[in-house]
Amino acid sequence: MNRDLPLPELSIVIPVYNEEAGLPALFARLYPALDRLQTSYEIIFINDGSRDRSVGILAEQFRLRPDVTRVVLFNGNYGQHMAILAGFEAARGDIMVTLDADLQNPPEEIGVLVEKMRQGHDYVGSIRRKRRDSAWRTWASKAMNHVREKITSIKITDQGNMLRAYGRNVVDLMNRCGEVNTFVPALAYRFARNPAEVVVEHEERSAGESKYSLYSLIRLNFDLVTGFSLVPLQFYSMLGMLMSIASAVLVGLLLVRRLFLGAEAEGVFTLFAITFFLMGVILFGIGLLGEYIGRIYQQVRARPRYVVQAILEQKAEMVQSARL
Repeated sequence: MNRDLPLPELSIVIPVYNEEAGLPALFARLYPALDRLQTSYEIIFINDGSRDRSVGILAEQFRLRPDVTRVVLFNGNYGQHMAILAGFEAARGDIMVTLDADLQNPPEEIGVLVEKMRQGHDYVGSIRRKRRDSAWRTWASKAMNHVREKITSIKITDQGNMLRAYGRNVVDLMNRCGEVNTFVPALAYRFARNPAEVVVEHEERSAGESKYSLYSLIRLNFDLVTGFSLVPLQFYSMLGMLMSIASAVLVGLLLVRRLFLGAEAEGVFTLFAITFFLMGVILFGIGLLGEYIGRIYQQVRARPRYVVQAILEQKAEMVQSARL
């Protein structure tokens, strides 16, 4: 990354994955919205292994606005949060704002977060005033938010909203972390000294389809919970202890019944039901342990979190020549 260029106040970090249909509309609204803020800024696009024409469109935009545009190209798909972390590594501003490329977060709302940051906050989340998602997605997101807050004590009202602002102190701490899997807003919340939230507008996707399915949302929340809390393991340990006591009591009752009343077969299906329930609990516990062990396995391999194939950015000497 070229650190010799003049440092902007504001860095906009935008992950891009197969967004060729929506990028022209994003450019048409993003650059004018930032120009109206009357502050120095840079826009960092991270191409997360797109298989469509997104790379060519980003390269063309870099040629049109090389003074404020930088493009980081991954050699494959590493996920949205890894793309954000790569953008943070490249960002040079004091305030960093993450934004989706699908225009569900209006670029015109960036000024609201910047103003809140200037009031002394080092992390500003956003709450969608009126969500434009489908009913099942809205319900699932709210339910998972509630469970996540109870387990991790991380108070993020709307964790699915990408529009967020981060101070340099928070980003520097995140850049020092070597976690293979993480949830960026939750990590920032842990590091922030004075977090805040603001209400912003929300729009429908300008083009394309959502990259998050129900399975992806479930996986994301599993990663979040297992990455920031040991409560699931502690809960399962307590559950195992209680079920062991209950099983011992049940075995004692059945033994007494057999000794004093004789053998009987009427309760065999009840025993089957209890057995299947216990088997389900055991399998769930094995899966839960697997989540934690899998995170350990990924971490100890010490592989790079992402691989940058190329970076499109303006050189410092070119800026000096343009000024002369």
